Amino acid sequence: MREVYFIKQNKEKWLGIEQVIQGKIKKNPDDLSSLYINLINDLSFAQTYYPKSNTTVYLNHLSSQIFQKIYKTKRVEENRLLYFFKTEVPLLVYQYRKYLGYAFLFFILFTLIGVLSANHDKDFVNIILGEGYVNQTIENIKSGNAVGVYQSGSTWGSTIGIIFNNIGVGAKLYIYGIFGGVGTLWALSSNSVMLGAFQYFFYDYGALQDSARGIWLHGVFEIFSMVVEAMCGLILGASILFPRTFSRFNSFKNGFKDSFKIFLSTVPFTICAGIIEGYVTRHALKMPLFLNLIIIFGSLFLIGFYYCIYPCIVNRKTNTQIHDAVL
Repeated sequence: MREVYFIKQNKEKWLGIEQVIQGKIKKNPDDLSSLYINLINDLSFAQTYYPKSNTTVYLNHLSSQIFQKIYKTKRVEENRLLYFFKTEVPLLVYQYRKYLGYAFLFFILFTLIGVLSANHDKDFVNIILGEGYVNQTIENIKSGNAVGVYQSGSTWGSTIGIIFNNIGVGAKLYIYGIFGGVGTLWALSSNSVMLGAFQYFFYDYGALQDSARGIWLHGVFEIFSMVVEAMCGLILGASILFPRTFSRFNSFKNGFKDSFKIFLSTVPFTICAGIIEGYVTRHALKMPLFLNLIIIFGSLFLIGFYYCIYPCIVNRKTNTQIHDAVL
């Protein structure tokens, strides 16, 4: 069958499914299941005969949307907050997983730019971090206390200030996505270049190991959350630039709704990062090294598992449940 005829034959059905997804047409769970099966059949056909076609991309997107609609409709009563973190966010992360990949690629690129810039221009660190901060840290390094800057102020006061600052940074990474994603990349570049220059600065003064023992206690949650927040900004920008078959406004509305849910999921990690920085990082060099490593790699496993592995598990499990339900 020619692709043009395939589209003409199924166009009205697909547009009807869009209406269901947008909530303009109400369907009961059984009808949703029938729509899903029908759509999966169309997707399988398109993948077989038009594998590189925009039709296949469109049907794949449509099937993922109706997939979530079915699961929300069929799910039994459950604690809403638990469902949000346990199922809804992981499914969204899986759906938009390529944007997480893009965010990580840009993060690594910008961080390397910071490292190379600091390596080639010794004044670069002063420009990025501020001369006062650099001079103070150099004195701390000479006195054998590379993370001394984290020991100033009260624990609770520092924690509150850090949490609000980090949430503000994350909000910028996300909200700036409204400028077609360019704003998000600008905010990500600023923070990533600073991180690269910051780490090279300690390396240059022979204190990289001591700094890592302290900085990455809270930095794992903070930086990983920053990348996920950048992912949300890219989703928001893409919803404006690439509306597919939706109107630009409806595409933006869907993109905002999905990306905002993912953004909210980073807040607990950001709060944990602030608590660790305010209460634990100041003791980093007095702690046994194995305790530093447990906190650092434990944090990395926890947040890495939640955003990179767990979404695949939830998606596979949900697919199985829906398959069993519609048979």
